[in-house]
Order: sequence, then C-alpha cells, then structure tokens
Amino acid sequence: MKHAIFALSLIPAAAAADPITFAWTPNPQTPQVDVALADGYFEEAGLEVALVNFASGREAFEALLGGQVDIAFMAEFPAATGALTGQDFAIVADLTRYTGSRIIGNSDQSPLDSLSDLDGKRIGTTLGTNVDYFLSTALTEAGVSAEVINAAPGDLVPALVRGDVDAIVPFPTFYQGAKDALGARYLELRPGSYEPHYILAASPDMLARDADLTAFLGALVRADADVAADPAMAADRVSASLSGNVSVETLQGMWADMEFGTVLAPDLPELLASEAAWIVGQGVIRAEVPTTADIAAILAPGPLAAAAPEVVTLD
Repeated sequence: MKHAIFALSLIPAAAAADPITFAWTPNPQTPQVDVALADGYFEEAGLEVALVNFASGREAFEALLGGQVDIAFMAEFPAATGALTGQDFAIVADLTRYTGSRIIGNSDQSPLDSLSDLDGKRIGTTLGTNVDYFLSTALTEAGVSAEVINAAPGDLVPALVRGDVDAIVPFPTFYQGAKDALGARYLELRPGSYEPHYILAASPDMLARDADLTAFLGALVRADADVAADPAMAADRVSASLSGNVSVETLQGMWADMEFGTVLAPDLPELLASEAAWIVGQGVIRAEVPTTADIAAILAPGPLAAAAPEVVTLD
C-alpha cells in the first residue's frame, strides 16, 4: 500500500455558519474520509458536515452542479465532461490514485498475455465512462483493433463468464466478483496506461466559504497522516462504514493498488486534458480540444494550499 505522509498547517477555525453538504458514499477508496468522520476531525475544525449518499460519482456531480450539495466526491472523468460543457465548479482536492486498472479475460475464450491477444476480439465495457477511455487508450497505444461492446456495469462479468465476450474492462468494484465467478479461468492484464483519481469538487458557493473549505480539507490532510501511520486502523474504520460487507483483509489487498493522500499535483490536469481530448475525438461533445492549461483553470488550489501548502505541487 502506497501512502504519502504530510504535515498539516493547523489553522484555527471558527464554527461554520452553515453545514457543509457533502456528497459521499462509503467506499474503499477514501479512508481519510472515514477516519476524519469517525474521529471527529470535522467537528474539531468547527464544521458541521451533512452526508448525502448517491449511487455514483456522476450523480453526485450532477447534484453539485444543480446546487444540491456543496462538495462532491467522484472519479475524475465527469470533471472532464463538466469542463468541456462550461459547468461552474472547481476541483479542490485529489484524495486517492488507483494504480490497478486492468483488462479481465476468460481463459476459455482467449489468452491474455499482452494487448496483442485482444486483436480482433470482443471486449465488453461501459461506453462513455472512464473505463471506456482506459480501454480505448490502451488499444490505441498498442495498435490493436477490437470489437468494443457496450454493456451496463453489472452485466459485464456475467457476459464474460458465458463467453459472450472475450474480455471485459469493468469498474474496479467488479474485479473481485470477476475473479470469484471465473475461478481458475480468470485472467488479467494491467497495461498501466490509466490511473483513476478520486477527487473532490466544490460548488461556487462553497468556494466563497474559503475558511470553511480550508478547514474541511485540513481535516482530511490530518486524517491522511493517521491512515499512513496505522493502515490497519484505517481498514477497520472503512470496513465498519461499509457495514462489514468488505472485510479488513479484502480492503488491505485492494489497497496495494491505491495511493492515498489529499493532494493537487500536475498529473491530474494532464489526465483531464487527455480525457477531454478523447471525449471530443469520440464526438460525444462538440468543443475545442482544451490544453492542460485550460483544464488547470478548473482547479482551485487555494483552500488546500492554505491548509497544507506542501501537498499542492501544481506548476
């Protein structure tokens, strides 16, 4: 498990005038949120945080754009779409980077030793999402042509088990299910061409509450240090928030592919610019292809830099 330990610049916080409405659902990717909630770090920062659950990060982002929440947790891909369509929001933190993106195969269908094994094969994924971007980028970089078949996230593993497709690129939450369903037939390939980032976006109204936002992010940076110092404790916190549905042992295995730490670094706007260019190239949105500098304009590093300047390394 990769961790970054950062020192926190402690900033006294007055009691917040209004609650911060935070679109976040318990998940394996953000242990610093679980620790901050369980150990009262938001309250100690003078904040009242009201959690609102959504089925997906995309729905949380839509709620943010609609003014229903102040801060939304999501993977980075919807932000690329939001930037292209001129939505009013800002990215204020990058909580976790996932290094385990993979293509999953069925040994009954085809070998999966390299991307070339996918040439001419049928690959299932969910079009218009970050896993579609991952697959498209990996195939293009390898010069491989395949038949990409659209399927809902929950239909991909059954399709691979039945042999309807030769490989799938699902969301990471389905990896373990694929391994369990396929057993000895399970194959995987990790091209290393895409690392999802799990980010926080803020509304314009929340950005105007800069002291509260700084205190909120400071509480997460404080929790980062706890996660790094005691990952077993952090896994206990996350497993409890998931009602025990994901065991501590399973979490620790998943975390081998996660880099935790609340940061803002140059790799995020670079990735978003690449995704935005891909979206335009797919004809999904008609827009000018943005530069990395254009995308960087949707990042608001000030509040995080005020809480912990050393974790903001944007150029």
